[in-house]
Amino acid sequence: MKEECLICKAPLEYLKEDMEMECELCHKKEKSKTRCVNGHYVCNECHMQGIDSLVGICMEEKSDNPVIILNKMMSQPFCHMHGPEHHIMVGMALLTAYRNSGGDIDLKKALVEMNSRGRSVPGGACGFWGACGAGISTGMFLSIVTGSTPLGEDNFGLSHKMTASALEAIGEVGGPRCCKRDSYLSILQAVDFVRENLGIRMERPKICCSYSSRNNQCIGKRCPFCKKKKKIAFICVHNSCRSQIAEAFGKQYLSDFCDCYSAGTEVRTQINQDAVRLMKQEYGIDMERDQYVKLLSDIPEADIYVSMGCNVTCPNIPGKEVINWGLEDPTGKQDKEFMDVIRQIEKNVRNFRERKER
Repeated sequence: MKEECLICKAPLEYLKEDMEMECELCHKKEKSKTRCVNGHYVCNECHMQGIDSLVGICMEEKSDNPVIILNKMMSQPFCHMHGPEHHIMVGMALLTAYRNSGGDIDLKKALVEMNSRGRSVPGGACGFWGACGAGISTGMFLSIVTGSTPLGEDNFGLSHKMTASALEAIGEVGGPRCCKRDSYLSILQAVDFVRENLGIRMERPKICCSYSSRNNQCIGKRCPFCKKKKKIAFICVHNSCRSQIAEAFGKQYLSDFCDCYSAGTEVRTQINQDAVRLMKQEYGIDMERDQYVKLLSDIPEADIYVSMGCNVTCPNIPGKEVINWGLEDPTGKQDKEFMDVIRQIEKNVRNFRERKER
């Protein structure tokens, strides 16, 4: 669903001058240039409510791929198609991948500092300041890892060059703004810059955007990440448990280069509630937010079909490529056994990405 206003989903409008507005959620009054066409205004703090949880997510992350980390953060309920939360998330993703690639930083302290600095860049800075917050976030990241201050020398210069590199890449593509595109562009510039100047090698992935259907101002083929993505379908008989878990992890870890679906040959009335509970409890993923049980006929024809492994009756899968994971059905099992299957699915999805990128 395409949405812009958090209150009524209507398109946003950007005024030429500040005017006093009242936040629809907290009722704080302040000056702003941004509201929806129906007059609704949401302040930056309310727009980013819940973002403090990102510190915990990043502390547990082991990947050296900042795009995977960013995608995981963008899948959280508080992250919207556009918004100032991206000004924080870009820097946090880079800090986490930097640490996981061998960078010597106190990650928790750095993440808290990034959260504080990123909040100071308001929504709409890209158009009104001529400096996208995602690009600025890369300069904040470099400033934090090098310990730059206003009196710094080399690190002062590097931080400015980092910001300039990201903003140049964003400017070359042009507008209208897209917080996803500009975040990806900024991260790719940072990966190259850090490798060349700090000697730390974070993974530099190929990116295919999965957000175009949610962006009213998508620039289509002008976007460097607008490419045809492969479709992957995770299949089991009832599409209530393992395949739903795989779809959720696929959307989190694979969404930058493929579209993920799940389906079955028979359907239950709802997703397995133990799976829903454990995925929310352990990963912060709400599978019932945008997933539901589906038949094979309900999803697009896929390029790759991944069978979960069925003990009695396996679906007849008409795929170009078929993979069988041979997983036990955890339905009705204790939480420990259930979590063993969930963790194996997560591992398989991550390994699937690595295999496809070779």
